[in-house]
Amino acid sequence: MVLDGFGCGKSLSAAAAQGNVVAVRRILQDRRVEPDTLNEFGKTALQVMMMGCTSVARVLLEHGADPNVQDRCGVTPAHDAARTGFLDTLRALVEHGASVNIPDHSGSIPIHIAIREGHWDVVEYLAPLSNLSHRDSRGANALDVARAARAPEMVEVLEPMMN
Repeated sequence: MVLDGFGCGKSLSAAAAQGNVVAVRRILQDRRVEPDTLNEFGKTALQVMMMGCTSVARVLLEHGADPNVQDRCGVTPAHDAARTGFLDTLRALVEHGASVNIPDHSGSIPIHIAIREGHWDVVEYLAPLSNLSHRDSRGANALDVARAARAPEMVEVLEPMMN
């Protein structure tokens, strides 16, 4: 990550947060800003981007943004995409090297979050890619999280994968 002393990280982050792919591309190319430049809050553009704007994610990733960057709570862009249910953005992150098995500070990996939030399509996508036996800080694995969420359809999909 690059510290921003000239306001470029703020501009890049603002454009990403607004989902402005044209501005993101222009800032990266014309101003030659590193994609992992930190804004004034210590976050990269990938961390603050509009999650539903997959084209912004792709531009940042194609310019070398780190898909596994974690914030102070250990949250990665994959956690955010799983939480918000943006499967296309999650796919783009994974295609560019994002791990779906990095735990946040609560020990949750993205599939735990997608289960809790009820994003069935995200859970289906993540299940074969995830370490389903990984336990969060409460000792719950993906199947336990699905049971606690009272999500029988998710339990039904995860149970055979756990054996």
